[in-house]
Amino acid sequence: MTDGMMLRDLAPGDPGWVLMRHGELYWTDEGYDHLFEAMVAGILADFVKARGPLDRAWIAVDRAGTRQGCIFCSWPEETTARLRMFLVEPAMRGTGLAQRLLDAVIDHARRGGAAQLVLWTHESHRAAGRLYARNGFELLDQTPVTAFGQPTLEQNWRLSL
Repeated sequence: MTDGMMLRDLAPGDPGWVLMRHGELYWTDEGYDHLFEAMVAGILADFVKARGPLDRAWIAVDRAGTRQGCIFCSWPEETTARLRMFLVEPAMRGTGLAQRLLDAVIDHARRGGAAQLVLWTHESHRAAGRLYARNGFELLDQTPVTAFGQPTLEQNWRLSL
């Protein structure tokens, strides 16, 4: 359960944690190489440096103050919100935390007036893909690629709001 879990905005130290956990978990779970971590570093740096008024980050923190997940929302276009850097710690998977984080982004995108919420991911993130589909996202396309040292399918998803 996610009782006692707080979703808060980005705070000092959070970008470093987001980068570290993406690098560690995707290395372990997906076999992704250091180029994945470099990509996440670039996304994070851009978010922190150019954060606009509608850009948001949510960090899930348990009662002990331990970070358990994150999700980001950026606005590449006036009517388009983009889901970024969605991560849930392995011990928290299956607890409803992923749905709670996704709900925060969807609600924020709707309140901000976005016509659509889009995201880019890989087919190997099957649990996330099931979550997106359950929440009304449409899989737009899949492209076979070699990314971060692994053969995979890049996917683009969209939720009409």
